[in-house]
Amino acid sequence: MKETIKRPLTKKPLNWRSLIWVFVAWLLIIYLFGGLMSPKSSEHTISYTKFKQMVKNGRVAEVTIEGNQISGQYRQTQAEKQQEKKQASAGQKSIFQIFQKQKNESGPERFDTTKPALEDPELLPLLEKNDVTINAETPHRSWLTTLLITFLPWVLILGLIFYAGKKMQERMVGGGKGGGIFGFSKSRAKLFDKRSINVTYRDVAGLENAKKELQEVKEYLKDPSRFKTLGGELPKGILLVGPPGVGKTLLAQATAGEADVPFYSISGSEFIEMFVGVGASRVRDMFEKAKKDAPTIIFIDEIDSIGRVRGTGLGGGHDEREQTLNQILAEMDGFAPHESVVVMAATNRPDVLDPALIRPGRFDRRITLNLPQKKARRQILETHSREVPLADDVNLENLAQRTPGFSGADLKNLVNEAALLAARKNKQKVEAEDFDQAHDKILMGLEREDVIKDEDKKMVACHEAGHALLAELLPGADPLQKVTIIPRGMSLGATEQLPQEEHHNIKRSYLLNRLAIMLGGRAAEKIVFEDVSTGAADDLKKATELARRMVCQWGMSEKIGPVTFRLGETHPFLGRELTESRDFSEHTAQLIDEEIQAMVGNMEKKAVETLAANRDSLDALTEQLLEHETLTKEEVDKILKKTSGTAN
Repeated sequence: MKETIKRPLTKKPLNWRSLIWVFVAWLLIIYLFGGLMSPKSSEHTISYTKFKQMVKNGRVAEVTIEGNQISGQYRQTQAEKQQEKKQASAGQKSIFQIFQKQKNESGPERFDTTKPALEDPELLPLLEKNDVTINAETPHRSWLTTLLITFLPWVLILGLIFYAGKKMQERMVGGGKGGGIFGFSKSRAKLFDKRSINVTYRDVAGLENAKKELQEVKEYLKDPSRFKTLGGELPKGILLVGPPGVGKTLLAQATAGEADVPFYSISGSEFIEMFVGVGASRVRDMFEKAKKDAPTIIFIDEIDSIGRVRGTGLGGGHDEREQTLNQILAEMDGFAPHESVVVMAATNRPDVLDPALIRPGRFDRRITLNLPQKKARRQILETHSREVPLADDVNLENLAQRTPGFSGADLKNLVNEAALLAARKNKQKVEAEDFDQAHDKILMGLEREDVIKDEDKKMVACHEAGHALLAELLPGADPLQKVTIIPRGMSLGATEQLPQEEHHNIKRSYLLNRLAIMLGGRAAEKIVFEDVSTGAADDLKKATELARRMVCQWGMSEKIGPVTFRLGETHPFLGRELTESRDFSEHTAQLIDEEIQAMVGNMEKKAVETLAANRDSLDALTEQLLEHETLTKEEVDKILKKTSGTAN
């Protein structure tokens, strides 16, 4: 015989929100359909036309008007009264009594009708003329209507407050428990637990030096006791410094994934609100939660938004940003030795950070993330093209060489743009042509379909031929990749050069040749057209900036000597900008201007002389550009061999 196992019944908590909405729905149903549940009897309901006819015939004794509803009582006619008296004297029942008895048996002696929505100015005179007693009453409000008007607004208001509070709680960390509608002071940091972090160092292409430095942090978070037994203390704060798009946030996530610890991520701007003191309160809340989940990592992105130098003359010492920064400094000082919490922050402006934030004991370890080199760019391209079907003609090694100065985000965008271009053409695989077009689109913008006059087109071709010819003739210059006169973005043409190797130390001779190449387009216009155009505006701007750096920063001027001067770069603080003074005299400023002018003028003269000596090559390149619009390095080399034989 089987025994019946009785399981304890668990009481489910009442869902008050559901009960409230059920109650509201029940009231609405009763209100809307209550009239159908107790309809008036149709036996004593007459039409409005019949009602007026009965009034005219004197059959109505009394009416009660309530809004559009009219109810009344029938009147005994004079003939019925006389007949009743005769029969009463004879001891017989009157016809009216018999009629009244029949009417009482079949239905009430009263009647009801509904007045049309249109005004009837004849009704009151008609009633008065026929001696009808008129009773007027205000429209009757039922108990249900009174109940709805009294309680329904409060139910809706309470429901709205409850809904808003629930939504505010959902915005808090981990569901936002306890936040409520007054949860402004709660931290907005997103918590990624161990299961949700699936990024490791294998997913971070390049950045080998940075990963080596963070290995120590990973080992410490995995086993803090191993370091503490020897008396070692890991840096409390690690500052990731680098240009935008190099992978600072990704590297912080990968460190948390490698260490298998919770990861709190927040942007510096999320601490600041319109309410005073909210930023400091959020900092306290975030650090308190991180300490409970230790070992853990706190990552603050764009920390320069709250960590800038204090006391800059704007906002005084009591503005919200400075209070938030002071709280961060206090929290990082308050770490106990047993609290395994590491604070990581990212910025691309380390020069504006407050000295108290980067002193030893706080963000005392700085890891610099540079733009990826050729090998790292190849690895990044391979990482982002894993899910992209590539054609056989795609050479990632060549593509990595063609993208110096690209960050990891730029390379990801390059692969994505190439895939989009291939999809628009209904291709099954992404080809090298798609990568070339995506590369030109990112660097120079979309291809324009402008209608250019022949004279202007010839000048653009001559301009670009001057750049290309000098890039081929001057020693030590970066090799030419291609030259085009197809309008893109803001430019009418472009000359692309690619360095064979990454430059770490740049020689003065290379920079001078670079100046000459920049001015080659203007020099070609002078030779061919004996005039200059506005097409060299951007070239002149870049050449002047390069010459200024050579004179003021790198000490490459023989007249000025091996000294450096501030270039007057803008600072993010108006207060510092107002108090900053120039560190050289007016005479030195004049010498700097003269030296820059002389350096640019000499390189333009060199460009004119070189192009004039190779006029045949310049004309041949111009003609081929007008015919084909785009020339590769191989095609340029063939043209130069035919004309002068001086190209390598």
